Amino acid sequence: MARPFDAVVVGAGINGMVAAAELAQAGWRVALVERNHEIGGFIATEERTEPGFLHDTYSSWHSQFVSGGAYAVLGAELHACGLEYANTEDKVCATVSDDGEVTLAYRSPRKTAAQFRHPADARAYRAAIQRVVDNGGAIGALMSSELRTLTSAQVQLMMLRSNGLAGSEQWARDLVTSGRSWCRREFEGMEVERLWVPWLLHVGLSPDHASGGFFIPLFASSLHGSGVPVVVGGAGNFVQAFRELLESLGVVVMTGVTVDHVVLEDGAAVGVSTVADGTVHATSILASVTPTALYGELLPEDPASPRVADQAARFRYGRGAMQMHVALRAPLAWRDERLTTTPIVHLSDGGASTGIACAEAEAGLLPGRPTVVVGRQEVLDPSRVPPGKGALWIQLNETPFQPMGDALGELDVSAGWTKDLAKRYAYRVLDRLAPHVHDLKQSVLKIDVITPVGLNEYNVNAAYGDPYGGDSQLDQNFVWRPLAAANSHQTAVPNLWHIGASTHPGAGLGGASGHMVAQRLIASSDASNRVRETPSRARRAMSLVVRGRR
Repeated sequence: MARPFDAVVVGAGINGMVAAAELAQAGWRVALVERNHEIGGFIATEERTEPGFLHDTYSSWHSQFVSGGAYAVLGAELHACGLEYANTEDKVCATVSDDGEVTLAYRSPRKTAAQFRHPADARAYRAAIQRVVDNGGAIGALMSSELRTLTSAQVQLMMLRSNGLAGSEQWARDLVTSGRSWCRREFEGMEVERLWVPWLLHVGLSPDHASGGFFIPLFASSLHGSGVPVVVGGAGNFVQAFRELLESLGVVVMTGVTVDHVVLEDGAAVGVSTVADGTVHATSILASVTPTALYGELLPEDPASPRVADQAARFRYGRGAMQMHVALRAPLAWRDERLTTTPIVHLSDGGASTGIACAEAEAGLLPGRPTVVVGRQEVLDPSRVPPGKGALWIQLNETPFQPMGDALGELDVSAGWTKDLAKRYAYRVLDRLAPHVHDLKQSVLKIDVITPVGLNEYNVNAAYGDPYGGDSQLDQNFVWRPLAAANSHQTAVPNLWHIGASTHPGAGLGGASGHMVAQRLIASSDASNRVRETPSRARRAMSLVVRGRR
């Protein structure tokens, strides 16, 4: 059935939801098509263990979203639709090494640096954070715009003028430096490395991948500035707020609908063909998919040059990830009481243990000492667990999609990710945590595990269990993301746009690529030639009042 829209967005993860909402907010007639039965992508809340335990099934922490451009455009209306955040004003995160040494990060960079053993490290750390702050506008512009454009060149020229030749060269040097090397070059002690190197895993990097030296001060600055906000009542309420906003804006949300291919006429995209709903016609198509899917499945071979098709077929995916949810009889009792109110804790020795675990996973081995991300949302939002109980949100970003062996030689991987293997590996993870807390095993009520295979089954964009949309090493990032031959969100096919984690600026909950493309389309649209049925702001506001949101 033909349905004329101004835009159809394929994929309702964070980027798809953002793009659909912003276009509709500007008066566009929008359809949002999602193959799953719920929108949100890797944003969901479920009672996966025991009744009353609200687990953020996949992603959870919204630092990127609240500090990004999409939030600036949509935040007020999302809050009017019920979105509410809880955040920390003190401890942000920590790292616990194998010997029990704890390094803490606070909202205050000065307070964080005050714990460093070497005064020179404290000064260097504060200077690194200040350098990011001083260049924040330019960095934000580069991370939220096409990099091979006049605008990007102007921003880079501005950075050159403000930083001087030596300062600009330092940025370039950091960009080609690994996180481990940057920490050891800039600091005498281990505190910064222990704190921030594990965070590189959250963009799919390892301690020894280039560009870690660029990302570490960005991560630190972002978390100092924005904290680690979580959605009150669970991340599912974020999705619910988006759904209500999309409905109020007149977006047609089609869930449980699989797109078969992009429909072309005279070489231009004019719609998408769905398996069950026929063709959905639109002036612009935004596809939040991997390049493998876009150029290998959704498009016929003709529009893509052989170079683009070849590079898409060779697009690399990174390590798989694993998610664990644990219901506890009581709140987690850390041996170091300072961690009681710390929302996120990494178990890592810094570049050493994390580097080894990454190498093992990339070789197809189950790591012997994985880097464990221990999240406790109930520290910020007590409504997540029943009174007197506790929960763990555990993420493991060094997990092979198809395990070829076990680094310790203890686990049988011959049948792949069976329930038994997942359970036994989960207990290895808990054994890694147990020395740092009191009575962990006695406190466990139930464990839920989502393997890399499970991630891919739920979200086809997590190819090979990689939740970050593809390897983020330097040769496949920035101006080369997703492909050297197709590095713009505007594809070579007229009217077809590529968004999502596989595109610049990469993975995360900022919704940056969806925001970027939506704003480009809005800016370039000729409103006088477009017939729009735009719900007035007054009418949308009234609908929200009726629903009791204001």
